Amino acid sequence: MDIAVAVGWSAGLLVLCTLAWALNLVSLPGNWIAVGLVGLYAWLGPEAGRASITWPVVAAVFAVAVLGEVIEFFAAAFGAQRAGASRRSTMFAVLGSLGGAVMGMVFGSAIPIPIVGSVVAAVLFGSVGATLGAMYGEWSGGKTWGESWSVGHAAFWGRLFGTVGKLASGVIILVVIAAAVLL
Repeated sequence: MDIAVAVGWSAGLLVLCTLAWALNLVSLPGNWIAVGLVGLYAWLGPEAGRASITWPVVAAVFAVAVLGEVIEFFAAAFGAQRAGASRRSTMFAVLGSLGGAVMGMVFGSAIPIPIVGSVVAAVLFGSVGATLGAMYGEWSGGKTWGESWSVGHAAFWGRLFGTVGKLASGVIILVVIAAAVLL
């Protein structure tokens, strides 16, 4: 395989997986899209040479994606369970989290630190959205705003830690992919 073609395949995979990673910010399955891309690359991409990816690399990326999901699930579930969240609160926390993350990506572009500003804003706005959604869910279920604060507080920290864990696993996926195609 020509070196230019191999570099093109590798660069394309890294760019697509980085874009997939960014989808985690708005609660979309970016790590799983990256796993799918790596699997597709292992199947259709170069079979040998520096730019090839083997099936054990695909398995490693899959395992890291599972770890990210486990971290996200337990962070959110533990926080909500400790605070006594209802199903209604949980549903509104998810919706608020999604809306907040999208708003954070939009408003984060105004932060004078390129890319990092949008990432930080999306994570924080998503956490605030989860808080407001959970509080609304408790309030609409008959609790006062004061009573719903503990559930909202737990939703904030659960969303924050879950997202950071999922983003960190996504970074590990990117490092594994980069190492596989560059080394």
